[in-house]
Amino acid sequence: MGTDRITPVELPEPRYEYGADDHVFVELAEAMSFTANFKAMAITQQVAQREIDGVIENCPANASYMLRIDPDVVHPDEVIAELREIEASLDVEDYEWETRVIDVPTLFEDPWTHETLMEFRDRHQDPDGTDLEYSAELNGFDSVEAFIDAFVAAPHMVTMVGFVPGLPWCFQMVPRERQLEVPKYVEPRTDTPSRAVGFGGAFSVIYPVQGAGGYQLYGRTPIEVLDVDRSLPDFEGSIVFPNPGDILKYRRIDREEYDAIREEVEAGTYEYTYETVTFSTEEFFAAPAEYNARLVEAVA
Repeated sequence: MGTDRITPVELPEPRYEYGADDHVFVELAEAMSFTANFKAMAITQQVAQREIDGVIENCPANASYMLRIDPDVVHPDEVIAELREIEASLDVEDYEWETRVIDVPTLFEDPWTHETLMEFRDRHQDPDGTDLEYSAELNGFDSVEAFIDAFVAAPHMVTMVGFVPGLPWCFQMVPRERQLEVPKYVEPRTDTPSRAVGFGGAFSVIYPVQGAGGYQLYGRTPIEVLDVDRSLPDFEGSIVFPNPGDILKYRRIDREEYDAIREEVEAGTYEYTYETVTFSTEEFFAAPAEYNARLVEAVA
């Protein structure tokens, strides 16, 4: 499995700002890194556990986080003082949280995203190829198959949820030099199928609904990430299934399995395959390949 190590990065001093009267925004770094993201998740987890008076919502992002507050209950400066205390008490290189490893069956090179991406070739860097062909060549792979193999070889962590409701942003859990990277379309598409698996920058995403989009399109999953009607049993507690800190394991499937799963989803009987685990930043930084292998065994 190799003995790769991920070296934590040194973060600057956090930047605390007001967001109008009822938000506090904190930037931990200008660039995405596991260190910055883990710190954002750790701090917002601690905020939730402390149940700070006046804090209504808290939202971790890739390298920042934001809290919504009630200014009639608490002054932002009081919240910032507690955030500083939390930040100083955390060791992001030795931190644990309970999360889930989630199986994400994916039909790569599916007919729906293929039809869409071909319709919008005039908005793409490579109008003569497909998104997967472009991504494979850009990342130095000899074939689309080899690129897909790399995409599914290591799990992807949900680093934030947002932009549109239910959209998980996911960062592949590999050392920086092995990160896949592709630009967004030159001009965004006006259409993207729901449940499309896309990639932009170094982030994979699953589009929760049909709509505009600019990420490269690789495939489609038959499972939902957003269920506003809560028709599926796994959405009983929330209309959004993935949470920040969850770990997604994209798994290649064929059309037959795609159709079978989709039939269960539409019947409201599908149950997601996932296992609850304790994620250790220390173990991940020390040996990501070996640690990832142990994590995904839970849903193998």
